[in-house]
Amino acid sequence: MNYYFNKTVKGDFDAVVDRVVESLKQDGFGVLTDIDVKQTLRKKLEVEFRNYRILGACNPGFAYQALQAEDKIGTMLPCSVIVQEIAPGEVEVAAIDPLASMQAVENQELGPVAHSVQQKLKAVVDRI
Repeated sequence: MNYYFNKTVKGDFDAVVDRVVESLKQDGFGVLTDIDVKQTLRKKLEVEFRNYRILGACNPGFAYQALQAEDKIGTMLPCSVIVQEIAPGEVEVAAIDPLASMQAVENQELGPVAHSVQQKLKAVVDRI
C-alpha cells in the first residue's frame, strides 16, 4: 500500500497551491500550517531547492472524531499535503493516505474516520 496518493498537473506553482487550498476548503479542510521548504532551506542552510510547500490540512470534525477514539492521534495530525514543482510548469500534488499512516495505531475505532478522510483527500487531489 502506498502511503500517499498524487497527481501531476501543468501550471504555475503558486496558482496550483491556491487551487489545492480551495479544493481542501470544498471538503471541509482548513490549512493550519504552510511550510515553504524552498524558503526555509535557503534561510537555514543557504541552499537552493525547488518550489516545495507542505500544507498541514485539518478537517475539524474528523479530527475531533479521531481524538475521541485515540488521544495520541494528534501526533499524526494535521494531514500533510505537498505541492512541489517537479519541472518548469509541472507541479505534483500529493496527500498522505490516512489509512496507511494509521495502520501503525492498533485502534479499530479509527478505521471509519481514516477511511472518510482518505476519500475526502482523494477527492481534493483529483479535483486539481
